[in-house]
Amino acid sequence: MKLPWVLIAAILGSTMPFIDSTAVNVSLPVLQRELHATTGQTQWVIEGYALFLSALILLGGALGDLYGRRKIFTYGVVLFAAASIACAFAGSIEILIAARCIQGIGGALLTPGSLSLISAAYSGEQRGRAIGLWSGFSALTSASGPIIGGWLTQEFSWRYVFIINIPVAIVVLAVLQLGVPESRDESADRRIDVVGAALATFGLGLLVNGLIAMNSGRITAEALGTTIVGVAVLCGFVLFERRTRDPMVRCDLFASRDFSAANIYTFFLYTAIGGSLYFVPFVLINVHHYSPTEAGAALLPFIFIMVVASRWSGGLVARIGARRPLILGAIIAGFGFLAYALPGNDGSYWTTFFPAAMILGCGGALFVAPLTTTVMNSVPTEHSGVASGVNNAVARTAGLIGVAVLGVVVTTSSSYVGGFRSAMVASALIAFAASGVAAKGFGRFEPKTPANA
Repeated sequence: MKLPWVLIAAILGSTMPFIDSTAVNVSLPVLQRELHATTGQTQWVIEGYALFLSALILLGGALGDLYGRRKIFTYGVVLFAAASIACAFAGSIEILIAARCIQGIGGALLTPGSLSLISAAYSGEQRGRAIGLWSGFSALTSASGPIIGGWLTQEFSWRYVFIINIPVAIVVLAVLQLGVPESRDESADRRIDVVGAALATFGLGLLVNGLIAMNSGRITAEALGTTIVGVAVLCGFVLFERRTRDPMVRCDLFASRDFSAANIYTFFLYTAIGGSLYFVPFVLINVHHYSPTEAGAALLPFIFIMVVASRWSGGLVARIGARRPLILGAIIAGFGFLAYALPGNDGSYWTTFFPAAMILGCGGALFVAPLTTTVMNSVPTEHSGVASGVNNAVARTAGLIGVAVLGVVVTTSSSYVGGFRSAMVASALIAFAASGVAAKGFGRFEPKTPANA
């Protein structure tokens, strides 16, 4: 009787971070003007959230297994909703950034909990259907995020992008209390990797802060030093994870050549996508004078094609393996980024940004499902959850770094439009590099059959 409530809570709960991940970007140009924010401060609206989400998402999953999945999920919903209220009523850019950081912590508790609640409540074929339904709704909310964010910003205010989380959170909390049983890993006898989480957060924070400081157009000794210290702390994080008894990131998984190559590929592709698409709404609104709603809708072909065609590309892996779709997907995505760099100041959407969104969507459709399949098949089944979590964290970290790195490219160019074009060309080169990783980094990865499964 309680099982449908688990699925409802998981879907509605994950709706908040999924919508925010795509809706907030569209509101940034308006938000920047109203709060009189600098380019670097505006970047931190996205980076503050992504920093804590990417650094703590694995820790959030471990806390749920140890202390109770419903409890940690509930804490995540409450923290995310409280931070959303603070974002909505922020009177300055500094308060908004701080609230977004807290939102990221809530997202780190909430995001892994949604799937772990489903996995604990369902089994066998029912679990597959439940996860499929969750995935479908996740894709739908991510796709609708830019349109919702653009419409709310245009018709009301950018603040409503955060306010819409509040009624959703209230419903989720009610469902959790009334119909979702508690579950935990009863065999768990491990310490929480607090030191690892602190090193990851501190290292990524320093790295991103140094890169954003370079957005002034010149590289200062202070910015360079902060970046170097951040890299050093991240190296210390890797060394610590290799030696600690209960690591947040299991380094032994990287002994698999396919797993290592898949995560390097993920890092390249999501650096290009997360970093470059951050700047698209700015160009559409500030340069081409799109309304926020139109700017949000301009990204829809990319997301729609990727979502609709991913099931087809997932079946393709079973027939021809993952390597060829991954190579072709990265190459097509690279040409999509180049297409974004071509439009001038004239021409309709259908002849400028629509072809670019279509090409990029076709590339994404080819690499998203095969990449997930590769990660899942590259490690033993009992480690598939950890492997998925690591790959998820890598993807989010890549987007975090991508915004900062490509921000340097944009601000060091002579004009914003020229910088945007340079960023898209850089994104294309990163995507082409990912195709090289797929071509050379993977072993002879074949689809699993009864003989070799």
